[in-house]
This record gives sequence, C-alpha cells and structure tokens, in this order.
Amino acid sequence: MQISDRNLDYDIIIIGGGPAGLSFACSLRHTDLRIAIIEKQSLLALEAPQFDGRDIALTHQSVRLLQNMGVWDKLAIEDKSPIKEAKVINGTSPYSLNFDTGNEDIDALGYLVSNHHIRKVLYSKALENENLDILAERAVVSLATGDQHADLNLDDGTVLSTALIVAADSRFSESRRMAGISASMHDFGRVCVVCRMEHEKPHAGIAYECFHYGRTLAVLPLQPNQSSIVVTAPMSERDSIMDMSEHAFSADIQQRFENRFGAMSLSSGRHAYPLVGVHSNKFHAVRFAVIGDAAVGMHPVTAHGFNLGLSGQEILSREIINSKGDLGDNSLLKRYETQHMMITRPMYHGTNSIVQLFTDDRAPTRLFRRAALQLANNLPPIRKAIRDKLTESQPPTFPPRPIKGLMKLLRAD
Repeated sequence: MQISDRNLDYDIIIIGGGPAGLSFACSLRHTDLRIAIIEKQSLLALEAPQFDGRDIALTHQSVRLLQNMGVWDKLAIEDKSPIKEAKVINGTSPYSLNFDTGNEDIDALGYLVSNHHIRKVLYSKALENENLDILAERAVVSLATGDQHADLNLDDGTVLSTALIVAADSRFSESRRMAGISASMHDFGRVCVVCRMEHEKPHAGIAYECFHYGRTLAVLPLQPNQSSIVVTAPMSERDSIMDMSEHAFSADIQQRFENRFGAMSLSSGRHAYPLVGVHSNKFHAVRFAVIGDAAVGMHPVTAHGFNLGLSGQEILSREIINSKGDLGDNSLLKRYETQHMMITRPMYHGTNSIVQLFTDDRAPTRLFRRAALQLANNLPPIRKAIRDKLTESQPPTFPPRPIKGLMKLLRAD
C-alpha cells in the first residue's frame, strides 16, 4: 500500500458515517492512511445513536468481520441475540419451511443486534484511529475527479482533495449521482413498520417469517420474552398501521401471529420505512467507489442488507491494503467491483424474486409457493444450501456458488 501525495488533504474521504462508512474506516485502522468521514449528522448523533426500530440479522461471516475489526466483543452479551431456528410460513397454512443448525459446528443460524448498538460500537472503534477525522454536520455539494486526485466542495465552503472518494451515503446516494453512476431501483410499493414487543411465552430463539396474504409479518427473537416485529404492507396502509392505538396494534399482531406467544404488548415506538430496492449499475468511477447501501440496498426479507455492506467494505479495504500503487487506481477499483458484484447481483435479484413470489396472492401462485416450501423442506440438500447461503456459516468462495435448485424454483412461473 502506497501513501498518497502528501499535498492532498486526505488519502481517502468517506461520504457517510453510517454502519458501512464506519466499518470501512475500522477496517483501515492499522494503516497510516489519512481518512476523513463527512457526515450530515451531529457528533452527538454519532456518539449516541437513537433506537430506530431496526434490528440487524448478522450472518456468521459478518460476525467474523466484526471480530476482525475488534468490534464484536464491544457489544454487550445481552445485545447479541442468537437465532436458533427459523420458520417460513405461507398464508394461513400450518405448514412451515424449517431451518436449524443441524449437526453443524455452529450454535446459531445468526445473531440479531440493534442497528443503533452496531452504530455506537463502530463509531467508538473508529475513533481509535488517530489518522481519522470526523467532519460532522457537513454535506458534499459537488465533487470533481481527475487523473491525479479528486476534489470535494462542502456546504460550508471548504474544498478538500483526496486520492479516493468512497460513498456510503444511503441507497439514495447523492454523491453516487454526482459521480455519474446510475442505479436500478425497484419500488415495491410497500412500507416496513418495525418495533419491539413483549410477549407472555418465550420464543426459544425461533425466528418466524409469516407470508400472510396482503401482509408479511416477521417475529425475530431478542430477549427471552421480547421480539423484534417487522410488518410489511401496502404503502396505502401505512397511516392506518401507524395511527393504531398501542392496544389495538398489539392485539392485531397477536391475532395475526395466531397467539403463538400468548399475550403481546408494544414495548417501543413504531418506525416506518418505505421499501425500495436499489442496485448500483457500477460500483466505481474515476477515483470514486460506492459501498454499503449506496452500492446495493436490499429488501429486508432475506436480512442481507447490512451483511452485504460489511462484505463490500471488506473487499475494498483488502484491495487497498494489498495495493502497492495509487489508491484511486482504476484496476484496484475494478477488482473490488468485480468481486462484490458477483455476490450482490444474485442476492439482489434472488431476493426480489422471493418477494414477488410471496407477495403475489393470486390462487395459482399460492399453490406454487406452498409446493415450493414443501419441496424444499423434503429435500435436505436444497434446505441446507439455502441455510448455508443465508447464514454464511462457511467462509465465502470466489466466485460464489449459486443455489441451483432454489434459483430454478424462483424462475418457475
């Protein structure tokens, strides 16, 4: 790895101080690179992020990456909730597609951690890097890239120069657009309402994904008698869900979940997020790269959004650390794009196919998905392949191996 021209303000400037941007900074903490993070939020918001309703399902690969960053052990034990089993339920059928750890040498399918806890420990770890500057309450208004360096103009009039710009500023990235990179967007026309609920009976570490007709309900295990609730519904129903009284909302979820956990009661505020999938058509331009949701923003049904973000920043940071030349070299950025795109494209399109299959309530599709669940349940190799792909219990391979049986099912009409 070669340090950039010392006449530049920074070697790398990261736009966005969310989980992806902070993870990338943490991955480069042992280098001598001069790094800046430009973030619209205040330092207080970064130091003490507020609960936003989102609980992140981390795969084993993501846990390994967080361990390598020295972040995983910073999370309190009670803030890391293991998922022991997972059940996929179709409509009103009592039948479910079941996943467990099997005879593998793993103690959980994955772990649930609140988004605000992850953000807090990543920020704390990033600050250990003496070569990192956090430029809070700033925004990029324009950027220009060239053969020798890139320049950014901030909203306070500051102009900064760098060898490489890394955009991590959400799936609706303004800087991605400034760099001339287009993105494919899929508006699902649905809203995701998230919250936490207490319940009478323990969940035993089981996660439920219930594809009810008209709505989807995910119930994800946290503390023994507390779960993370994720409701997806048509956008037209957003206000009616958010305006329900706490009692009415709790009763509605309890009824839709068929009283599996007994009495249920709301234990947090409700947060609503529009569901829009985004995949950047390129992951790099001249002296510019996108990571996190700026590269690919996923539908939450496969719980892979943050996991893909961690994977992408790890690939880019590894290429930078192993590089012996210019940090903004096009061949370096192309290697990152090639590796990450091989992971994200199948996952993105496969997830969208799953969403299409399980939100189409026409009678023929209902029958097909019931048959698909039964087939997968009764063919252990397919079920294991799906589980291994979603949990990332094995270290990744390049190129990644597709799940042939699953993709054939998803393409069937």
